[in-house]
Amino acid sequence: MSWLAFLMEASLISLSGVMAPGPLTTVTVGKGSESPHVGGLVAIGHGIVEFPLMIFIFYGLGGFLTRVYVRAAIALVGGLFLLLMGLDMFRSIKRSAADSTADDRSPVLAGVLLSAGNPYFLVWWATVGATLISRSMTFGWPGFASLAVVHWLCDLGWLYFLSVVSFRGGQFFGRRFQRVLFALCGGFLLFFGGKFIADAVSTLFM
Repeated sequence: MSWLAFLMEASLISLSGVMAPGPLTTVTVGKGSESPHVGGLVAIGHGIVEFPLMIFIFYGLGGFLTRVYVRAAIALVGGLFLLLMGLDMFRSIKRSAADSTADDRSPVLAGVLLSAGNPYFLVWWATVGATLISRSMTFGWPGFASLAVVHWLCDLGWLYFLSVVSFRGGQFFGRRFQRVLFALCGGFLLFFGGKFIADAVSTLFM
C-alpha cells in the first residue's frame, strides 16, 4: 500500500470515529450557537490530549489503557464531569445572551476534559488507533506524523463544521432556537455522564 493510499484509508476510518455522536460533538453544537469558531477551539483542546496519546501508543504503551481499573477510573471521572456540564448547560438556558457567551478558554478546556475523561475515546486509540499507528510505522516517522496530523484535521474539520452550522441556525432562528439546543445538548450530556458512571460501576463490581 502506498503512503497516499494509507492516508486516504486512515482519513475514512478517522472520520467514522469523529462523526459518531458523543460528548465532544454535543458540546460543540451547544456552544456553537455562541460562536462559529467554537469547534476549532474544542478541536485544539482535543488535540492537546490526542497528540501525546498517539505518541504514548507509538511507543507500545497503549495496552495500559485497556486495563479494567484504568478504564473504570477514567469513566467515573469523565461521567461526573459530563453531569456537571449537562447541568450547567440547563442553567444557561435562563441566562441572557450576553451572560451565556463562553470565555475563549472554555471550549479548549472542554475539549481537554471531555477527551481525557472519555474511556471510549481512549480505548478506540488503544485498539483501532493503535492498528493505524502500527501500519504507519511502515513509512517511518513521517508516516506516523502524517497520520497524527491527518487524523486531527478530520477532528478539526468536523467540529468546525458543526459549530458553524449551529451558529448560523442560532442567528436565523434566534434565542428560542438556542434554548431548545441547550436543552437537547444538556440532556445528551446527562445521558452520556450517567452511562459513563454506570459503565464504571458495572466494571468494578461485576
